[in-house]
Amino acid sequence: MITNSRKDSIFIILAGIFITNALVAEVIGSKLITIGPFTLSMGILPWPIVFITTDLINEYFGKTGVRKLSLLTAALIAYAFVVIFFSMKVPASPFSNVQDYEYNKVLGQSQLIIVGSITAFLVGQLVDVFVFWFLRERTGGKMLWLRATGSTVISQLVDSFIVLGIAFYLPDVFNFYDKPADKLMTFNQFIAIGFTGYLFKLIIAVGLTPAIYAVHGVIDRYLGKDEAQNLIKRTAEQTLNHKVEE
Repeated sequence: MITNSRKDSIFIILAGIFITNALVAEVIGSKLITIGPFTLSMGILPWPIVFITTDLINEYFGKTGVRKLSLLTAALIAYAFVVIFFSMKVPASPFSNVQDYEYNKVLGQSQLIIVGSITAFLVGQLVDVFVFWFLRERTGGKMLWLRATGSTVISQLVDSFIVLGIAFYLPDVFNFYDKPADKLMTFNQFIAIGFTGYLFKLIIAVGLTPAIYAVHGVIDRYLGKDEAQNLIKRTAEQTLNHKVEE
């Protein structure tokens, strides 16, 4: 049988990768980069890793594990921004290499961006879990690539438009910041920017699909092939039984 220490180690490692990439994506998201004719947030780069890790946790630990980890991560992201907010209120020493203006410009983000990011993250994770298990049930546990990619395709579409809508489009619809009319984000711009960000996240996620199989193989060897399959089977049974009870 799988020892609890090995099973727990796998969960802790996956959870660590999940939380770290989610938090890093939020912190670096204010930097814009240019790829060809497109302008994108640097924060899109770590998100595909978050969704891939979600699929692995789904596979071995079920939707309950993902939901609990998603709530914990959202709380930690909120906590991180509270700490950052108060750190910006503390004056820098005259001898500091980084002064207040530079520090605040890099780390300061609007409250709506934070709200949009956390909301998009939670909704995206719930959608990812639902689609993953829907496809797993329909395929009888076969075709890992289909449920991993399919859940990412749908969840990242939802994630991309929620964060953009809450942080930028809706405030402009109601002119929350009293901008001139020519500075407001139009619906066409909202759609174009949303799909651009989504497309790049999707390309990265699909490109990393082989990594799911590679990590899956590493975990199977660590736990033992037969025991790993038994864990996946028990997780699937518990998840589907819980669904029936609901």
